[in-house]
Amino acid sequence: MIRATRKSYKPALLLCGLVTLALIVRLIPGPRTVDDAYITFRYARNLVNGHGFVYNPGERVLGTTTPLYTLTLAGLSLLTGSQDFPTLAVPVNALAGALSVGLLWLVGRRLTGSRVPATIAAVLWAIAPFSVTFAIGGMETDVTIALLLAAADAHLRQRPYCLAFLSAFAILARPDTVILLGMLWLDQAVARKALPWREGLVSLGVLAPWLILGTIYFGSPIPGSIAAKSVTYRLSPEANLVRLIQHYSTPFLEHTLLGSRWQLIGFAVYLFICAVGSLRAVRRDHRVWPTVTYPWVYLAVFAISNPLLFRWYLSPPLPFYILTIVGGIWTLVQDLDGIAARHSAPIRFPVRPSIVVTCTFALAATISTLNAWAPHPDHGPDRPAPDMAWFKLEQLYTQAAGVVLAENHPYGLLCAADIGALGYYTDMRILDTVGLVTPMSRDYYPADPAIHAITYAIPPDLILDTQPDVIVILEIYGRLGLLPDPRFQSQYRLVRKIPTDIYGSDGMLIYVRR
Repeated sequence: MIRATRKSYKPALLLCGLVTLALIVRLIPGPRTVDDAYITFRYARNLVNGHGFVYNPGERVLGTTTPLYTLTLAGLSLLTGSQDFPTLAVPVNALAGALSVGLLWLVGRRLTGSRVPATIAAVLWAIAPFSVTFAIGGMETDVTIALLLAAADAHLRQRPYCLAFLSAFAILARPDTVILLGMLWLDQAVARKALPWREGLVSLGVLAPWLILGTIYFGSPIPGSIAAKSVTYRLSPEANLVRLIQHYSTPFLEHTLLGSRWQLIGFAVYLFICAVGSLRAVRRDHRVWPTVTYPWVYLAVFAISNPLLFRWYLSPPLPFYILTIVGGIWTLVQDLDGIAARHSAPIRFPVRPSIVVTCTFALAATISTLNAWAPHPDHGPDRPAPDMAWFKLEQLYTQAAGVVLAENHPYGLLCAADIGALGYYTDMRILDTVGLVTPMSRDYYPADPAIHAITYAIPPDLILDTQPDVIVILEIYGRLGLLPDPRFQSQYRLVRKIPTDIYGSDGMLIYVRR
């Protein structure tokens, strides 16, 4: 009886240890806020201050893709009395990240039938830079991933009504969650040979308030940023496919140790490993097929649609991908146990060969992942953080916000392409040249290819027609179009150039209208 009780505690203790690890790893680095997160923060702040669900007071434009996260932060602000949203976001994301690690372990145990690969996958995701970076960056990424893993777990446990509730919340967290959710609901329909209309009504009931409010308040519950990003950036047709292949080649940031050559073979290696593990998992339980195929469907959707891939877009499929890799390796090396048993009968191995090989891989993946962390980052808090938790651009925009306020234009119209930190710290009315919160900007795109020095450029007519009081841009955004335009030069004067070579720019430029 005592032995059985102790044995039953082991999974719970292991799960608690994994969740604690994830929580600590996300609390140590401190806030390193991503520019896009500030957009959500400003929506939440305006909501708390009674201005409504708006970015610019009086302008009902849905420019955030995550209403659930926005409302969560606004509610936490009301509860605590604090409007320090970059700080408020860290514990929310740390808890969501810890939950996602626990859920990945549960899904992994069902997918592989063993705690060993489930634990390895959970540890690797707990320390993964693509998770920690956006947790401390104030993004909704970890909340979204936790909801996706919870939905996958509910599906595997055959809890359709739980899946229905989670699906609704996941869509409110980010619209691209429909990629996995669609496959989970498809499997529900195929298994029953009928549409799960009752569960569908539950999801619709949860979504209905937002759908109605969004239609009445904004004109549409679909974020305008989706339409803006589809026309604003100029990319080659194969841009996303190349980047996604590179990303899928290095789930553990292997290039930091093995160099860029690994990207030539990593994709094929992991594709084979995932295929082996996925086939075995589907044979064991056919309901896992959405979970194991999700990373590849995600790749196909974004490669075909070819939007500009921001770094956080690469995170949602990654825990599922890591799990299928570890599961594939576990499947392959399990055969070693059989070989050892058949050909070395007189020899007794103290540990199964499959455990040794899998743990060796886990150690190598852990070392590679930790190598992508900096014990003492060269900017921000002097605490360990992922190398990719880079926010020098946000620091420059925060500096520029101080310059703008010092120019005595606190109530004018500020124009920028990257509006997050500038909008949050100046609280001025913003003209968003990308069109996330300024829909009329989209009418000026696609821009003339001749003015593009990189994937984005500001059309001169957008500035000349709207006449903003202040303009803050990286030089490269206007190098070939706006800055050399004589009309612009006659109407605006440069008041500050902040040195930087980010994106190949010759400084961050601050102009005011003459």
